[in-house]
Amino acid sequence: MRNRRYVQKRGPLIVYGEDKGIVKAFRNLPGVELCCVDRLNLLQVAPGGHVGRFIVWTEDAFTKLNSLYGSLEEASSKKGFVLPRPTMAISDLTRLINSDEIQSAVNPKKRQEIRLAPRKKNPLRNKALMMKLNPSIAK
Repeated sequence: MRNRRYVQKRGPLIVYGEDKGIVKAFRNLPGVELCCVDRLNLLQVAPGGHVGRFIVWTEDAFTKLNSLYGSLEEASSKKGFVLPRPTMAISDLTRLINSDEIQSAVNPKKRQEIRLAPRKKNPLRNKALMMKLNPSIAK
């Protein structure tokens, strides 16, 4: 690829609440990224859509998370942000689908007949097929 001679893998991400010299301490380490909890980005947490990056959280960042994003009891400080709530009361979907109430309302399972494709016959070897294809051969 162009301009990608040296590609360095993503290292750990350090999330901090307040900069008390932490940026100066870690800025010289290759691969280590720093981010304030206010400017947290999905591309930093899961680069390339791959979940599972090693993230080091400071104590200040954790305390700031609840005030920033809120919880189910208290509102968040971000304008217009609402914490997502589960839409299903019963999370066991297989038990829900196989329950008697749902199965009584669902249409019964349709049986599908397996149709095999008709076998191709060679008209040079099969006289009946040759007569069907070319009736003038009977003479």
